[in-house]
Amino acid sequence: MGDHLMDTNDNSEDGEIDGGDEQPSGTQSSHNFIDGTCFFLRQTFANRECLKVLLKKAMVIRVTAVPPVNSALPNRQMRRILEVWKMGTVNYLEALKLQEKLTSDRKALKITDTLLSLQHPPTYTVGKRETVHNLLIPDSELKAIGAELHYTQRGGDITFHGPHQAILYPIVSLRDIGLGARKYVEKLELTMIELASMYGVKAKVGNKYETGVWVEDRKIGAIGVRISSGITSHGLAFNMDPDLNYFKHIVPCGIADKGVTSLKKEANLELPAEEVIQEQLISCFMRIFGYHDIVLKD
Repeated sequence: MGDHLMDTNDNSEDGEIDGGDEQPSGTQSSHNFIDGTCFFLRQTFANRECLKVLLKKAMVIRVTAVPPVNSALPNRQMRRILEVWKMGTVNYLEALKLQEKLTSDRKALKITDTLLSLQHPPTYTVGKRETVHNLLIPDSELKAIGAELHYTQRGGDITFHGPHQAILYPIVSLRDIGLGARKYVEKLELTMIELASMYGVKAKVGNKYETGVWVEDRKIGAIGVRISSGITSHGLAFNMDPDLNYFKHIVPCGIADKGVTSLKKEANLELPAEEVIQEQLISCFMRIFGYHDIVLKD
């Protein structure tokens, strides 16, 4: 399956990818400030009673000086809420514009962490590397097969989205959940691995440089993220039962010697309705990422 790969070498000015797992620095800098304040007070004031009063005030500063948005610890201790949008089938460009708006709102603290659950009409997308050479048919023939081609700012190679593919686009603050980019991607992989296991399918992570989820050497789930100022967009695509013929027109992930598969092909049982599988994928995501409560978007 084509993949939205995370570009671990990206150093773009908007912080699109942060390959490390560093924790937010606001708490440490505040502690250094308070420690310096305490030292100054000890040197300046001989009167112990006065010093006690001032130190109490300093301790209040230590608790309140760092806004919650810059500290992962208080947010991890709270019951975390995820707003879920169940959207059905959505045109790719419409979904892209919605992600951009929600990402902006999340940065401005106007919304909580949000998850879009949807499917797309047949669509090929190319990442910021513009590896359109991995599209094996001319652009002019796309209309004949009922597909569109769109360029995006995500990392990675060409991929396909289409009906009967469960897609999740998380718009979440990595700072609030205390994750770096790599750990975030690993949890997306675990989300799909857990879903596959519910149907007796043994999925696994790929080899080095092969993001996504695989059944032996066949790809069943793709991952691709964009991270800007600590806020994620794009996400994962899990093959329930898409038309795999669409993948014959591309070099999925730029890897020519690997195949593509689906839950329908790999599971030795009859699958429930796709809405059920999509619900299960949402539940796996919530469990893996530690969300406690869900709010459904009207």
